[in-house]
Amino acid sequence: MKIELASSYGFCYGVKRAINIAEQHRNSFTYGPLIHNKDEINRLKEGFNIGLIEKIEDIKNDNAVVIRTHGIPKNELALLKNQENKIIDATCPYVTTPQNIVAKMSAEGYSVVIFGDKKHPEIKGVVSYASDKNHAFVVLEPQELDALPLKNKVALVSQTTKKPEDFLKVVNRLILTHKEVRVFNTICNATFENQDAASELAKRADIMIVIGGRHSSNSKMLHSICEQECKESYLIENETELNANWFNDKKLCGISAGASTPDWIIQNVVNKIQEINH
Repeated sequence: MKIELASSYGFCYGVKRAINIAEQHRNSFTYGPLIHNKDEINRLKEGFNIGLIEKIEDIKNDNAVVIRTHGIPKNELALLKNQENKIIDATCPYVTTPQNIVAKMSAEGYSVVIFGDKKHPEIKGVVSYASDKNHAFVVLEPQELDALPLKNKVALVSQTTKKPEDFLKVVNRLILTHKEVRVFNTICNATFENQDAASELAKRADIMIVIGGRHSSNSKMLHSICEQECKESYLIENETELNANWFNDKKLCGISAGASTPDWIIQNVVNKIQEINH
């Protein structure tokens, strides 16, 4: 059986940057998981003594705090500054862009619509930058727009890891019903590239393995895209989750990986698949 990696996969710029920042600040803490990959977080803990704090009330004044790639709500960042913690900001620049847009458009009197998952940490951070909380809304489906008390002028941004075609459905719904719609495409280029590459490979593969954290939005999206083209597509976190029976009578195994998946985990998966097929 042949193993083929997608032409674009794995760590994006923002994740690489965040890990480099964290590695330069030993003995610090991240507020929330730095990225959505528990194995990489464990590596940082064991190799660099970087702890994890889940609740803001558990952060002490003398803690050096690394801000996660997804960012944090504006009020929590202000609280950390007031406590005079040493703040190391590893927020992805692609995430700070929608934060800044929401702040600007809200201040200029626009209703702000954010296409994304309300529960995702990135979206919790982005929506907090709206100065008018009564006119900041998060939607996941276009039809949700119909019930919102939107002004005639609306600004729209997206979660960085969403599919462009789904974002376009929200755009189309808005422009049919509102006189002024400012659309800001804040989907990350790395997301486009990984999704397109995974889809192309899945069309040819007999089996697709997508490697990524279970809580990783972009990894789950990659898996969903692969399933559309290749029925036997599996999302795994690491090589221990592989099942030898998956590979029976397969000729081409395609591999993709989410933006929070490090190369060492991907290589472990490749090695394990090669062992299974010997």
